[in-house]
Amino acid sequence: MRQVIGSGRSSARSIARARILLALDESSGVVPVRTQVAQRLDASGDLVRSVAEAFTTYQDVDLAIGRKSRVTPPVEPKVTGDVEARVTALACSAPPEGYSRWSLRLLEKHVALLDDVPGLDHSTIGRVLKRGRSSRT
Repeated sequence: MRQVIGSGRSSARSIARARILLALDESSGVVPVRTQVAQRLDASGDLVRSVAEAFTTYQDVDLAIGRKSRVTPPVEPKVTGDVEARVTALACSAPPEGYSRWSLRLLEKHVALLDDVPGLDHSTIGRVLKRGRSSRT
């Protein structure tokens, strides 16, 4: 924990939580009351309580002071591999009559007509094509 505090490479949140755990460490002698730890470290009593509970639950310093990683992203991505393949295939096909090549706005209009592909903005279509290195010619 002292490495987390002294390295300067950890987040401020992790450093504050590590300081709380060091203050609550029973091996260093008499443990002060949680309200005294909160006052001394300029933290809330709820934060001291939650850090202590997290350490008691996990029995691991990294889990007690670190952030819990998300299992799923906050928003499901619209562009999956199947959508990317469909957009790329459309861009590689012959352009509609009256056009010499596909533009991003023209692709946007035609993607909106496809049933199994969600409506995508022209900038999103451009990123999909750039990622796939399509030439749109």
